[in-house]
Amino acid sequence: MRVVVVGASSGLGRCIGVGLAKRGDQVALLARRLERLTVAAKEAGPGSLAIRCDVTDERSCREAVEEAAGGLGGIDAVVYATAVGPLARIEDVSSDRWQHTFATNVTGASLVTAAALPHLKASSGVAAYLSSVSASLTEPWPGLGAYIVSKAALEKLIEAWRVEHPSVGFSTIVVGDCAGGEGDSATGFIDEWDLNLAAEMHPIWMARSHLSGNLLTVDELVEAVDNVLRLGATSTVSSIVVRPRRAT
Repeated sequence: MRVVVVGASSGLGRCIGVGLAKRGDQVALLARRLERLTVAAKEAGPGSLAIRCDVTDERSCREAVEEAAGGLGGIDAVVYATAVGPLARIEDVSSDRWQHTFATNVTGASLVTAAALPHLKASSGVAAYLSSVSASLTEPWPGLGAYIVSKAALEKLIEAWRVEHPSVGFSTIVVGDCAGGEGDSATGFIDEWDLNLAAEMHPIWMARSHLSGNLLTVDELVEAVDNVLRLGATSTVSSIVVRPRRAT
């Protein structure tokens, strides 16, 4: 398959892009940090593309997707893994932080999808978006309100795209606790967290059973994403949940 992975410079997006390439797919890796994408593309193997894309910029999304389509010879699938997750009490989330979170996690997903739509329609392709158990399967986690609200909005956005464009296979991949990558693949999701606030919130998340005590492996997540993409646009599967078994 010819797959565009957005948010592929680090974390789960990088792991998915490299993992799909090693399974034989042609991949275009998109994100803001081109130097990190270039390293990821070398790991993914010959023919993998590294393309700079700022999902908060409509022109950047259009140009990056067109470059990917040209380099791959079309697009069979898009995986949107880009996300930011600010840690803050909800009353402390500033207007700028709300706007950036939604621009990255929601609006960016729609801009990329709009840019890729003609190619996905031509190939009867698939678009998959990473969401979180915190958005739909648990009560909101204290301290992650902005992230959770944006992911809930993302899930409704995908439904809206599905209703208006049924010829494309729109799917949500709801992810639970996952190990993430190591080294160059390590997630930057928590890099800007206030560690004191994180230490305060973690026991609350544990007490409310938000954390399972186990972690999905990266290979398990890549397997799930691969399966969703290969189901194709004719599949009736609109959402899957990938979460670890609870520790005993």
